[in-house]
Amino acid sequence: MRWVTYATSTGDRTGVLSEDLIHPAPPGVNLIELISQGADELRAAGEAALASGERPVPLAGAMLRAPIPRPPSVRDCLCFLEHMRNCQHASGAPRTLKDTWYEIPAFYFASPATIVGPYDDVPISPGSAWFDFELEIAAIIGPGGRDLTPEQAEQHIIGYTIYNDWSARDLQLRESPMAIGQAKGKDGATTLGPFLVTPDELAPWRRGGRLALRVEAKVNGRTIGSGRTDAMDWSFGEVVSYASRGVDLLPGDVFGSGTVPGCCLVEHLSLTDPASFPGWLRDGDVVELAVDGLGATRQTVRGSAAPYRLAPRHNPDRRPPRPRVNRAPSRLPYTRGLHEVGADVWAWLLPDGGYGWSNAGLIAGDGASLLVDTLFDLPLTAEMLAAMRLVTDRHPLTHAVITHADGDHTHGNQLLAESVEIIAAAATCNEMRHEMPPEMLTATQVVDIGPATPYFRERFGAFDFSGIRLRLPDRSYEGELILDVGGREVRVMDLGPAHTAADSVVHVPDADVLFAGDLLFVGCTPIVWSGPISGWIAACDQLIATGAATIVPGHGPVTDPDGVRAVRGYLAHVVEQADAAHAEGLSFSEAIEKVDLGEYATWLDAERIVVNLHRRYRELAPAATPDLDQLTLLAMMAERHLS
Repeated sequence: MRWVTYATSTGDRTGVLSEDLIHPAPPGVNLIELISQGADELRAAGEAALASGERPVPLAGAMLRAPIPRPPSVRDCLCFLEHMRNCQHASGAPRTLKDTWYEIPAFYFASPATIVGPYDDVPISPGSAWFDFELEIAAIIGPGGRDLTPEQAEQHIIGYTIYNDWSARDLQLRESPMAIGQAKGKDGATTLGPFLVTPDELAPWRRGGRLALRVEAKVNGRTIGSGRTDAMDWSFGEVVSYASRGVDLLPGDVFGSGTVPGCCLVEHLSLTDPASFPGWLRDGDVVELAVDGLGATRQTVRGSAAPYRLAPRHNPDRRPPRPRVNRAPSRLPYTRGLHEVGADVWAWLLPDGGYGWSNAGLIAGDGASLLVDTLFDLPLTAEMLAAMRLVTDRHPLTHAVITHADGDHTHGNQLLAESVEIIAAAATCNEMRHEMPPEMLTATQVVDIGPATPYFRERFGAFDFSGIRLRLPDRSYEGELILDVGGREVRVMDLGPAHTAADSVVHVPDADVLFAGDLLFVGCTPIVWSGPISGWIAACDQLIATGAATIVPGHGPVTDPDGVRAVRGYLAHVVEQADAAHAEGLSFSEAIEKVDLGEYATWLDAERIVVNLHRRYRELAPAATPDLDQLTLLAMMAERHLS
């Protein structure tokens, strides 16, 4: 039989399903009461419901709840060891499991308070950017028992249902160093349903004493994984037996099987090929799970409010981070917020100018305004846009220019109204289409990458990468573009490739102001991701040639042409040092140790010399210099900084 719990205007009802009709059990009878009496009594109750004169309810119109809406306990097991091997491989660890996994079945307790029905919306765990699903099946205990053998335990299973273990992977990783079990990474929601199916119904799928149910998981109609449940290493009888040692199991207790291998997102994560990853769940995604004999669930993921943040406790054993002071001279106070830098032109500044702490701009015309760049996360961008409303309420935003593809200048795009036309260079648009998903940057906050971990925590720990849906530009240009912003001429020029494949600058001639994007780092070290370095040096000359007296960099305090000359001098110094090392026959790795930063050693993030030397060596000797990916170069920078 297939049993359901469904909502009515007078409360939940229990019923047995026949074809597409629900035949109600008597009012006030819940499924836990029925299953506690055993299989024979449950069947008798079902037959009585089928024979009763109460009008059946069409399944299609019923609001199904979880079959057991509030179970006494929920244990999620790990019966499929291949799932664990796949998870370890996805994180870059060996697939080999410790002996304990083969000696005792693993389980943890989930929260009975967060059970949801098979078609309910599911909120993303607050603060999570890595929200995942896990396709499992669950065994439901009928009559209770204690100290059961595996054979006895099988007899105490009254039925099965689909189990979706919703998981906040980043929160799970953040909590794992405490080694005390699952916490906020796992108690966001657990789906049960749509039916509780009694074992006799599943007899056609029995193979060698196990259920061989075919399963499939889809997100937005795309198949993520499929498999069969008879691949379990630990049987339900074994895990229920293990859990019953010295413990009274109760009617309605739920035992999840663990994830059928491949039927979750985390197993498809690849640190070496991030573009192949289907992406973590976001607001509006639809997750469908189907299991032979057990039916299907279909649920929509919904965003949630940011959590209330707790202040960390003082760690007396942690070495305090090195003080970070941007020592560059500034034409204006270098403080967080909106600063007027010209007539109806403002800069939004975020000290200290290091990773992610980028600047933006606002240019107002008659009844219109233009934004230069958004920021690294949604809270930062929302703060900036709120402050700018003093201007934009009178001069509504009509345009936004994105200077380049890096996330600290693009991740807030989604907060702009649809009426705002976003403009970028053609090569920037192309880079944004192939950019690593924004939420993957959460890895810098939660993944243990060895000795470099403190570096990444310090650099990226302040940002919130959850909820970001990258909005691409509406319009692209090549070379130069002249915009009319409320009767005001604004010149947009692509001076790249240099920092990235395209680097736009925004010139406001009548205000004598230039927004230089990341062609200009003031008081902090430039980083040459794309190059060539000679192209960046030429771009510096073009910045000076505009004649602008006030220049807003992508990072650091507001400056003037002398600030551009300083960056030009640094880049020339990199070329000089790299070329000399190469002429001596030094490899790229050897050159890192030999380079002399001279006067530039005091600039923030001086370890970026690693990337800059690598770029120059790739220009000088591409065949002899390995083409290292961004994550590897970041790790090398961290090593240099910490040494």
